[in-house]
Amino acid sequence: MPTILGQNQYGKAENRVVKITRDGATHHIKDLNVSVSLSGDMEEVHYSGSNANVLPTDTTKNTVYAFAKEHGIESAEQFGIHLARHFVTSQEPIRTARIRIEEYAWERIEAADANSRFIGADEVKHSFVRKGQETRLTQITYDGERWEVISGLKDLVVMNSTNSEFWGYVKDKYTTLKEAHDRILATQVSGRWRFNWTDDDQRMPHWEKSYEQTKKHMLQAFAETYSLSLQQTLYQMGSRIIENRGEIDEVRFSLPNKHHFLVDLEPFGLKNDNEVYFAADRPYGLIEATILRDGCEPRIPVDLTNL
Repeated sequence: MPTILGQNQYGKAENRVVKITRDGATHHIKDLNVSVSLSGDMEEVHYSGSNANVLPTDTTKNTVYAFAKEHGIESAEQFGIHLARHFVTSQEPIRTARIRIEEYAWERIEAADANSRFIGADEVKHSFVRKGQETRLTQITYDGERWEVISGLKDLVVMNSTNSEFWGYVKDKYTTLKEAHDRILATQVSGRWRFNWTDDDQRMPHWEKSYEQTKKHMLQAFAETYSLSLQQTLYQMGSRIIENRGEIDEVRFSLPNKHHFLVDLEPFGLKNDNEVYFAADRPYGLIEATILRDGCEPRIPVDLTNL
């Protein structure tokens, strides 16, 4: 045979599941987009078309919805762990399960006060508005013995309107960019962080608290770093996470530089004293790096699209 089968996987992608938990009149929402990928003894289905070892992707979809009922959704990570363990332990041909989850956040709508002619605030605990910030991410991989949990976020837009400079860079005959000693620094954060929880004998992290605190330290580092380059800011964001969250060993960021250029107002007889900017969407500088706990090896893919 001149060819052989290489790496392969299959599953059901982007299963949208919304779980409503009713705590009396107060409701809670978990809104997930769950993708399941399974791999193992799948050579024969490729070579001959035999489906003897194939769990239908429709079954994996049904499992996602059934598990939302049977196990609830405490966190994206915990839900993914339940699914991954099930597929590997219940299906002998499956050796590895990878669960990717996007979580979309909702916040409760603040209702009118109790004196309103409408339903009072004490009665409205079931209305939400979709948050316009980041999408939360997680990927759980399980091979029957070891776990790998990589969580993160994307599309979190942040800006510092000052305390950022960019100067002293290499210049050649094609350089036209002027040095800046007071500029806007803005980026749309795409980040992943890898947990050092890898087996069931270890104490499992508190996933919800971990995400909340990791995001907090990341944003505080962005706000508090007097930046001479986006690279410097990126490193401080990752370092702050590693230093404050013992359950995380590796952080990777992909940060597009959301350029803001001063508009030339001189043709109109006006002076632009760092007040009016043009926000350019493309092209953009793209800064990427991994920050590791000392002694740890990198495991997060360099190309985040391969997660």
